[in-house]
Order: sequence, then structure tokens, then C-alpha cells
Amino acid sequence: MSARRPPRRPRRRPAPALAALLLACAAASGCGLVGSAPRRGGVLPPAQASYTLGPGDRFEMVIVGEEKLPKEFTVAPDGTVDLPWIGRQKVDGLEPQEVSTLVAGELVKQQYLREPSVVVNVKEFGSKRVLVGGQVNKPGDMPYSPGLSLNQLISKAGGFTQSANRNNVLVTRKLRDGTTKTVSFSVDAISEGRSPDVPLQAGDSIYVDERSF
Repeated sequence: MSARRPPRRPRRRPAPALAALLLACAAASGCGLVGSAPRRGGVLPPAQASYTLGPGDRFEMVIVGEEKLPKEFTVAPDGTVDLPWIGRQKVDGLEPQEVSTLVAGELVKQQYLREPSVVVNVKEFGSKRVLVGGQVNKPGDMPYSPGLSLNQLISKAGGFTQSANRNNVLVTRKLRDGTTKTVSFSVDAISEGRSPDVPLQAGDSIYVDERSF
């Protein structure tokens, strides 16, 4: 008699939450989870800071000596913003320092101030997003803000669900050559001070895996 072959194990289907995130990533030109090889304990390339303004971004502008003027502004869909005294200006694609220079120049040109000092700070990037999915209470895409970290993003997403694997949180980042890299992090280790927090950049995708029961 021939020996019986052991039955084949059924292939595990991806969890619905993962499938939903993959579909969302595909709609947003891909987040890199498909075809990536997550490496536990790997190192992500340093987060690339991008501070250029775009539609939906909120920033604070202070003209020194004129503190009674409005301070917070939101870039309109056409990339412009209506500013005190100098009217509507195109700021799409400019960095905060370039906006400061533009406003100061217009204040002089329009003869409002001789030597204005203008300070611009970005409050929130509505035009730059990060995607979070999996075992969090509020999955979806969220606005990127300067200095955003992995731990902070999890908090913004309502924290972990009861099924979350806090030691397997995947961060996918697009590299300059167009490829992506996915690395697994332990948020427990970050929260307990055993590992440093992970700085995020605009366009990052985060997926919280599910615990095995």
C-alpha cells in the first residue's frame, strides 16, 4: 500500500481590513504593501521633509508689529490665499520662507510697510496625507502635519483595536527611485521607551496587523 500524502493546508486569505487597505492604496497609486517584503527590525530611509504649500493647507502668518491682523489662513483649491492688505496671492508650491518673502515684498511694493518682518508657520498639510489601516479604530487617510510620528498617528486613528498586533505595525515608504520599502515596528517598544518613535513623511502608509489567536 502506498503511503497517504498529508492533506494540503488551505491558503490563508487576507484579512478584510488588509484587503480594504490594499484597495485604497491602489486607488491612491499604490502604497507599496503589494509585492513588498516587510522586514522586522529593518530601517526605513530618513523621512524627507516637504514643506511646500498646496490646496487645503493651513498656516499661521504673523506680521511683526501688526498682531491684531488675522493669523490663520487656508490655501484655496486654486492654490491662492486672501491675505490682509495685499489681497489674494498665489502660494501653491511655495515653502513657508518663500511665502514670508512674497508677503514682505508685496507690503513694501504696495507701500503699507517699509521694512516688514513676516513669519509663516505651517499648522497642517491638507494637501499631504498619510494612510492608516488595519486594526485601528479610525482607519483612513489623514492630513500630514510637520513632525508627525508613528505613535502620534496611531493616537489620531483612535488607537488600536482589541485584535491589534501592537508589535507588528507596518510602515511603507516610497523611495526616490519610485520603489517602496516596508518595515515592521513594535509600537509597544516605542511607547515603553525601548525604541525611538518613527518620524513619518507625507505619502507614508501604515498597516496594523491582527494578532494570531
